[in-house]
Amino acid sequence: MDATELSLQDRITGRLAMMSKAERKVAEYLRTHSGEAIFATAEQIAAAAGTSDATVVRTARSLGYAGLLELRHSLTRQVVRATSPSPPPGRPEEQVSATAALLERVFTEAAQRLADTWRLTTEPAFDRAVATLAGARDVLAFGIGPSESVAAYLALRLRRIGRRARVSGATGFRLADDLLELDHGDVVVLYSPGRLLAELEVVLDHAAAVGARAVLISDTLVPVYAERVHVSLFSVDSTTGSTGESLPSQVLTDALVLGVRAADEARATERAELLTGLRSELSQTRTTRRTRKESP
Repeated sequence: MDATELSLQDRITGRLAMMSKAERKVAEYLRTHSGEAIFATAEQIAAAAGTSDATVVRTARSLGYAGLLELRHSLTRQVVRATSPSPPPGRPEEQVSATAALLERVFTEAAQRLADTWRLTTEPAFDRAVATLAGARDVLAFGIGPSESVAAYLALRLRRIGRRARVSGATGFRLADDLLELDHGDVVVLYSPGRLLAELEVVLDHAAAVGARAVLISDTLVPVYAERVHVSLFSVDSTTGSTGESLPSQVLTDALVLGVRAADEARATERAELLTGLRSELSQTRTTRRTRKESP
């Protein structure tokens, strides 16, 4: 088997005898806390294992990884595979119509991705994301391509509960205009399943420069940007393309908005009443105009 395909457990078993005592402590922590290690920095792992930052990095290399970043990438893939539910029992091929097979494939993958995302969403990370959004002066939701739609969904739902929020799906020079108003106390929410985009780097750099916090909702980019964002949440991507990339992200967004709403229910209720009133006025205006047109 290719070394890159070896699980963390296999690597530890095969190399434990050659490790120092301190490295063994780190390896044991990684073995028993793989889910937490995905999000942890070298300092956090060192504190939990009772060793030093340098020992954590040495341990990663002793296990055959290029460094801690590659180790976290590998753990991410392993945790997702380990938490994936088993597919439903198959039925004889002749008894399954093409339509039934298609529906089963799509709904099974959708349920699988939602279940995986739920398992990987820890309460501390989720609570931190809610608190970050609830304390924001303004929220900039950012996503490119299909991710822009869920970013727009977050901005819309936040505005409906009385929060300042806007959306950007800009690329190239147009992105600069959307970043001009970003300031200290703001929060950027980045939706990006797994593509390493130059725009993400620019947004994160500018957010850090002005003192804005960043929340990342992603799949494989969580370990890549873990040390550059305030909090990360996993949104498991599709491996087949049968279901939309934003499916788990939108469900996570619903949960985040409900959490923010609970932080200030009075504000959300007041905004809902205002929204209802404005809709009522618009409805009456439309009815009046239609009546005038129909009058002889």
